[in-house]
Amino acid sequence: MIGVLLALLLLGAVPQAQRDFLTTEEADLVRLAQDPNEQLKLYVGFAKQRLELVRQLLAQDKPGRAGMVHDLLEDYTQIIDAIDTVADDALRRKLEIDMAMEAVAAGEKEMLAVLEKIAAVPHKDLTRYEFALQQALETTRDSLELSEEDLGKRSAAVAEREQREKKQIESMMQTKDLEEKRAAEKKAAEEQQKKKPPTLLRKGETLKKDLPKKK
Repeated sequence: MIGVLLALLLLGAVPQAQRDFLTTEEADLVRLAQDPNEQLKLYVGFAKQRLELVRQLLAQDKPGRAGMVHDLLEDYTQIIDAIDTVADDALRRKLEIDMAMEAVAAGEKEMLAVLEKIAAVPHKDLTRYEFALQQALETTRDSLELSEEDLGKRSAAVAEREQREKKQIESMMQTKDLEEKRAAEKKAAEEQQKKKPPTLLRKGETLKKDLPKKK
């Protein structure tokens, strides 16, 4: 897998505009896994592969490596974000992921150490990927903190956040509905004003009071 990913990067076979943080093969594996425990383990493996590729690239002083390192670190960060999303969704559905989270925490500790070693070496092209590296470090630290948190507390936090977001969405929907109602009422009033008052007179007829006075 690492060889294939590295070959794609070196050959420029992954267009920037269409690049996904998972390969097609990896995405298929995640879809087939279904079980969040298996998905979490897969994501940890994918993240480790990205960091191994970064390590290999930084060990070689080749032109253009900084761009590839930058992209790999961005992909890595999105994979870590995906780990948090899968874990939170599993907790929301009240699924057991205790063992998987222990594996995630252990893996993230290892990856954080790798990232810190990478950050400690001031490569000449560091400025090209420095921001992506800092993002990867911060995301890993935050995710590790979540992974080591008591699952009962995390479940409660997930439920609370879900309720808060639900209320916010409902509030926004009510406001929107009210605005639409007011707009419809205003439009109806304007159209009513434009309409002529009803009359029983035929075309060309006028009321007597409107007839010219006799001399």
